[in-house]
Amino acid sequence: MVLAGPIGSGKSAVGALLAVRGACVIEADRLGHAVLAPDGEASAAVAQRWPAAASHGEIDRRRLADLVFADPGELAALEAITHPHIARRIHHLVAAAGDSVVVVELPLSADLLGSGWHRLVVLAPEEVRVARAVGRGMDEADVRRRMAAQAPYDVWEASADSVVVNDGDSASLAAAVDGWWERFIGPG
Repeated sequence: MVLAGPIGSGKSAVGALLAVRGACVIEADRLGHAVLAPDGEASAAVAQRWPAAASHGEIDRRRLADLVFADPGELAALEAITHPHIARRIHHLVAAAGDSVVVVELPLSADLLGSGWHRLVVLAPEEVRVARAVGRGMDEADVRRRMAAQAPYDVWEASADSVVVNDGDSASLAAAVDGWWERFIGPG
């Protein structure tokens, strides 16, 4: 299953709740960090494409974000470099998970893994998402720039096989995730 949603929607919170239920959760964002690490598969290509984001063999992710989230073409170029490497790592981890329920948490709407995956999308109102991201230490202008680079709410919703709305407290979210699990995975 793919777990997706826009910035600040609560994907990680839903992923943690699914892990408690026994799912093997794979965080694509962590894999994105790994492929940009100094020894990562995409590091050299990204450093060559955006030298202003590279220093002493390391990619400055914040600087890279400043460069790519301001321009859809630059974001597409970054995704073209990193996504194949991230997808390979995900497929390797999925294969290693065996019979476990596998949840791949994706911070984007792109179809990184191909078809055939159930798509659970986490949604929340824009101002709730902004407040959450700012509460995690992000700059509000940066959050809004990233939101503008992502698909609109209705596109996320239309791409979903199922939706969890995360606009309340943690107990409400846990109840929604439990309901989703019972419906799509089964009792337990």
